[in-house]
Amino acid sequence: MSLADARAFCPDLITAPADPPREARFLSTLRRWATRYCPWVGIEGRDALVLDVTGATHLHGGEAAMLEDMRARATRAGLNLRLGLGDTRGAAWALAHHGEGAAPPGDGLATLGPLPVEALRLAPDTVTGLQRLGLRRIADLAATPRAPLARRFGPEPLRRLDQALGAQPEPVTPEPDPPHYGVRLSLPEPIGRTEDVMAGAARLLEPLCAKLLAQEAGARVLALSLRRVDGGSQSVELRLASPMRDAARILPLFARGVEAAEAGFGIDQLRLEATQVEALPVQQLGGPVAAVAAGGPALDDLVTRIGTRIGLENVQRFLPADSHIPERAFSIAPAAFSRAATGWHAPRPRPLRLFPPEPIAATGPRPPGRFRWRAMALDTARATGPERIAPEWWLPDDNWQRGVRDYWQVETRQGRRLWLFHTPQQPGWFVQGEFA
Repeated sequence: MSLADARAFCPDLITAPADPPREARFLSTLRRWATRYCPWVGIEGRDALVLDVTGATHLHGGEAAMLEDMRARATRAGLNLRLGLGDTRGAAWALAHHGEGAAPPGDGLATLGPLPVEALRLAPDTVTGLQRLGLRRIADLAATPRAPLARRFGPEPLRRLDQALGAQPEPVTPEPDPPHYGVRLSLPEPIGRTEDVMAGAARLLEPLCAKLLAQEAGARVLALSLRRVDGGSQSVELRLASPMRDAARILPLFARGVEAAEAGFGIDQLRLEATQVEALPVQQLGGPVAAVAAGGPALDDLVTRIGTRIGLENVQRFLPADSHIPERAFSIAPAAFSRAATGWHAPRPRPLRLFPPEPIAATGPRPPGRFRWRAMALDTARATGPERIAPEWWLPDDNWQRGVRDYWQVETRQGRRLWLFHTPQQPGWFVQGEFA
């Protein structure tokens, strides 16, 4: 039914845009919740779960008690469930979607027979063809000779029928648990020297990085836990500037934190865990892609080393912004959480240092021959310009209330290379930057 038809039948209908990725994450969360009933839980399509509860129902008081507990817990969470229980996966699916209940063991056809053929998980075209032949229920399909059905519709209807009745197996494939990126090393004798702790960390990094490589992932935050013999524990956290899985690069970055750790009477266990992981697909080692990425790892290591001292958020880089206003033509972002951009474009040279406009005493539309700036008397040797820049009228800015600006590059005899501008609408001269 279309949304317009639904609103015609129910004018007070409340609707919301579909969000398939979010719904998939929610279904994955429900799968983890369902493992309280049995360990064998899989995802069925986009809106269902399938549980193999063989040997687990007695832990919940039987099949009926287990279904009632599921429904009660879901109701308290604000969810509506449709539950089906059967000897086979197909029977359970059919009951959950077309007639809630439980099929008695060994007599699935008696329960499934009255259900429509859609309950066999058939394609819409196949369902329409069967209905045109008068085969509307599963019992009708089961009583029909198999050979003519196979010739007309192929093996799919009979395969689904056999799966629902148990004549053909259909195992439940559970969703794998997310990988756990943690390793541990127990020591026969306590250690306390920095070199020994670093050697233990090196032994832990090798299997951890191998697991990250197998999952095409990279660690962004690592935690090295040091357990002392007196029961105390210390954690050395390492925040990396980019996802990494190279043990040789990561190990030296732990040195500062390990040196600051207190060993006490000795450390008898080390545990290394990647607490934050990001995707890191394999990369080409040669060719133009590698040439572009040359020097990247060294810069990331440098940012990480500085970040361990002052914080990764305080190591920043400039990024280009879409604006012709000088002070808006760039943005500042943490280097660890952004990539260097190559889209810098300026129609004219821009100063190395940019600061808020500072007024100077001058008149006329051309740069003054002599002026004072920051208590310095400066003589103009050469002036290049003007470059007129108009304000962005769609963005309010108090700094541009004086209207358009005519920018000049002024070289002084004292060696200063300044960026001056004149505001013709409200005459005045200002210094806003300095070239190298």
